[in-house]
Amino acid sequence: MSGRIKIALVLLLPLLFFIYGAEVGAARVKDIAFVEGVRPNQLTGYGLVVGLTATGDKSSATYTTQSIANMLNRMGMKLDPKAIRVKNTATVLLTAELPAFAKPGTKIDVLLSSLGDASSLMGGTLILSSLKGSDGKVYAVAQGPIALAGYSAGGASSSVTKNHQTVAKITDGAIIERELPLVMNNPDRFNLVLRHPDFTTAGRLATVINTRFEADIAFPKDAGRISVSVPEEHKSNIVSYISLIEALNVKPDTVSKVVVNERTGTVVMGENIRISTVAISHADLSIEIKTQYLISQPAPFSSTGDTVVQPVDTTTVEEGESRLIILPGNATLGEVVRALNFLGVTPRELVAILQAIKAAGALQAEMEII
Repeated sequence: MSGRIKIALVLLLPLLFFIYGAEVGAARVKDIAFVEGVRPNQLTGYGLVVGLTATGDKSSATYTTQSIANMLNRMGMKLDPKAIRVKNTATVLLTAELPAFAKPGTKIDVLLSSLGDASSLMGGTLILSSLKGSDGKVYAVAQGPIALAGYSAGGASSSVTKNHQTVAKITDGAIIERELPLVMNNPDRFNLVLRHPDFTTAGRLATVINTRFEADIAFPKDAGRISVSVPEEHKSNIVSYISLIEALNVKPDTVSKVVVNERTGTVVMGENIRISTVAISHADLSIEIKTQYLISQPAPFSSTGDTVVQPVDTTTVEEGESRLIILPGNATLGEVVRALNFLGVTPRELVAILQAIKAAGALQAEMEII
């Protein structure tokens, strides 16, 4: 065996082990479940965007003028809100997501949405604003310049706009000021929560964990939660213990479903769909109506007679070759697709056929129309 062949085999062996060693369709535990209590939290706030080029709120937006007056009053200037013109200022609603375990000083993105009748937030700057949680406490503050991907140009008679001009995001525009405490009620046990609850998946996940640690430390409490105990040797480093569990591979189970979008004719089908014995007939019917005009006019140099236009309608009916196909009982997804392709159906026709199969009780799957 030559040296090049040996080198190639050495390089290919790990790849082959990776491809054939992992279970087909398996997913990591961290991709299908999370530790109960470890979750992000929503933050909201209210702010002012200044520095706009006459694209801000109109004077009719009284809450904008009042907000400007309140801000200037805190700076030591007493102004009447009615005397303020706000075409260069816009009020915005701020939203952000506080990640779990985020520490003070960490920066997060903040989304700005116009509250008033501003036409564009391009070129503006967000003034220091607080972001609060559902408990009313301030967890972050946001401030910074706004950059929009797009443009808006034109005059009174015509204009051109690209992308949405009244919603913007400031990347790393908010700084976390308060840490959200995370309390685990029982340090000896925690729960894994499935992102898509399923009894079969919950049972498989518990089995995989028990097999990995060779002990009965996990059991499913219901379709969405798996209780996991912490062995004595891992209590001193529970982070490493959870990391080991998250790296395990589990094959999740799903409900057979057909998702249909009638507007676009899109159909997405799962792998476990079964169809009972059913016959499908598909035929094309084309009706074409043409109108031709026959013109009758007097002979040349004739002193009498009128030109007459006589319409003549011609109707042609063309019916395509009808095809009848029988799907055997317990047909798989591949057989269904091949059969429908044999009928030459379009995506929109496929939607109608699947709905008819479901109405006939032959589709052994859930159908969801969006």
